[in-house]
Amino acid sequence: MTSWKPPARTHRADGPDGDRSTGSPWLRLLPGISPERRGFVLAWWAFTLTFGGLRLLTWLVHIDAAGLGDVEAGGVHIHHYVWGILLLAAVAAAGLVAHSARWRAWMGLAYGTGLALVVDEAALLISLEDVYWDSVGGVSIALAISLIGVAGSALALTRGRAASGADAGTDAGTGAGTGAGKGSDAGTGARRA
Repeated sequence: MTSWKPPARTHRADGPDGDRSTGSPWLRLLPGISPERRGFVLAWWAFTLTFGGLRLLTWLVHIDAAGLGDVEAGGVHIHHYVWGILLLAAVAAAGLVAHSARWRAWMGLAYGTGLALVVDEAALLISLEDVYWDSVGGVSIALAISLIGVAGSALALTRGRAASGADAGTDAGTGAGTGAGKGSDAGTGARRA
C-alpha cells in the first residue's frame, strides 16, 4: 500500500516586475498599476500621509501633548527638513543604479516621505526664520496642498490602461520589456504606464 506524501514545495520566483508572484504587498495594494507607475503612486501617497502626520505631530508638540518634544542635539533644535534632505539624498544615491520594481516602490515611498519633510517647512527655508506657526507658515501648507492636488490630478489624468501582458515580459532587474506578452501592442514593444 502506498502512503500519502505531501506535494513537493516549489520556490516561487520573483514575478515579472520584481515582486513575488502572490506575496507582494504592492500587487495587492495597487492591482493593475504598472511597475513603472507604482513608485509615483506610492510617492504621492507617502507625501500626503507624511505631510498630514507631520502637521498633527508638530501640533501635538506645539501644545505640549503626551510628553512629545522637539528633536535637539546639543541644545539646538533639529528641524524635520534636515531628515527630509538626508532621505532625499539617500533616494537619489540609490536611484543611480537600476533596481527591481519592488525596490522602485520602496524608493517611491521614501521619496514622498522625504519630500513631505522638506515641503512642510518650506516657509522656514524661504524666510530663513522659524515661521512654522506664524501666518507666513501657511506658505508650506499651500505648497503641500498644491503639490498633493497637482500630483494626484496628474496621476489620475495620465493613468493608462492597467498593466498589461507587455509588463509580464519585463526583466525585473533592468525594466527591459519584450513586448511579446498577452495584451501587448501587437509585438511593437510599446509599454503602457
